[in-house]
Amino acid sequence: MKEDGRKMKLGLMLPVKPDIRWVLARQVGVEYAITKAAPELSGQLPPWDFESLRSVKARFAEQGFRLWALEGDEFDMSRIKLGLPGRDEDIEHYRMMLKNMGRLEIPLLCLNFMAGVGWYRTRVDLPERGGALTSEFDRAAMPPEPELKLSHEELWSNFEYFIRAVIPAAEEAGVKMGLHPDDPPIDRLCGYPRILTSAAAFRRALALAESPNLGVTFCQANFRAMGEDVPALIEEFCRKKQLFFFHFRDIEGTAEHFRETFHDSGPTDMAKLLKLLKENGFDGILRPDHTPTMATEENCEPGYAMLGNLFAVGYIRGILDALKTIER
Repeated sequence: MKEDGRKMKLGLMLPVKPDIRWVLARQVGVEYAITKAAPELSGQLPPWDFESLRSVKARFAEQGFRLWALEGDEFDMSRIKLGLPGRDEDIEHYRMMLKNMGRLEIPLLCLNFMAGVGWYRTRVDLPERGGALTSEFDRAAMPPEPELKLSHEELWSNFEYFIRAVIPAAEEAGVKMGLHPDDPPIDRLCGYPRILTSAAAFRRALALAESPNLGVTFCQANFRAMGEDVPALIEEFCRKKQLFFFHFRDIEGTAEHFRETFHDSGPTDMAKLLKLLKENGFDGILRPDHTPTMATEENCEPGYAMLGNLFAVGYIRGILDALKTIER
């Protein structure tokens, strides 16, 4: 599969169907698109159907984008994650999706293994700078946790069964699979175990396949919430050539209680992280993530409104341009 040179790439998460967000992304110079092509969003068959995925890629190409990655559950993954009857059929569909991605030269798949419940917040209208709205997770605001529906080791077993089955297809297709942390990275949520909640857990997950096609979607705010040494982890995963995708976001707080911030107002030195990525030869793709909802925007997709993303694109570009100047 052809790569776009040995350089860091900046992309945006865009809806699978064209709308004003596509126009704005192109107007600010974004060339790389990431999308979720699940049938409830695309109105088509899941991307295990070749023609469905081909048409998605073609729509992006017509508007000047290179579709670089699919992100999230592209069809119902419940039977796979929970180890239910029918998972082998779903795994075969997953393998077909990877094959289609390879044929269409879509080089990256961002996946998670959050069972039962995915991205979760207790509040999505917390005031941020200037009246913008951001999201918050506060475990203390949740009701008591019910009994687990399956154990942590059972979920690990389901993950191992799945990843060992699909990695050969990814390798054959030339598609990289970037594993995303659980969000929030806590041990259990709404009666389901969470397993990808620490650097040690990621090392365990990656060791199950030991494949050059299995790596990390480094959502840095999640690793920060875990209490991990983020710069050291970036260096480790880059050294091992396991860092495929970088989610650029920041939070204040811990895994038990945090809130999202603007990219320039959180506690992390984001310029330092971008410098570190460059110094360690990161040539994958990064995108802004979980931006506050700003004035004039509806708060119907918390974390994914467009104005905050456009601000983030300019912020990231400014840092990268400054780093180029320093290097001269």
